[in-house]
Amino acid sequence: MRLIFTAIALSTLAALASCSSSSKPVPALTLSALPVMERVALGANRCWFKSRDPMFAAYKLAPELNSFSGTPRILLVKAHSPESRPLLVVQASGTPARMSAFGPLMDQPDISARVHKDVNHWVRGGKDC
Repeated sequence: MRLIFTAIALSTLAALASCSSSSKPVPALTLSALPVMERVALGANRCWFKSRDPMFAAYKLAPELNSFSGTPRILLVKAHSPESRPLLVVQASGTPARMSAFGPLMDQPDISARVHKDVNHWVRGGKDC
């Protein structure tokens, strides 16, 4: 298992926080894990699945936001085998939220790059795809 983009997300968010205005969404730098993962889950559902993005057509979203461990997450599983092992886990923990993503899909360069780009966009408060 490898944890990915914690340092990238935090450095990006720190840079964004220094130039953000009050009219923009609150960057994840000041939010706890649950609100950040709610943003990510909504974005993933809207942009990857409801839009019928072909890159994610073989998968199904399984959000697990109500976590007693304090680590809300979303899972991507095979669309026709939702009980199988997750192929992608995106999770956040702590305040400020620390993001990580891991799983076999992160070994595929095209999907990994897309996950990084989209998740960082949603973490910063973006709502578009």
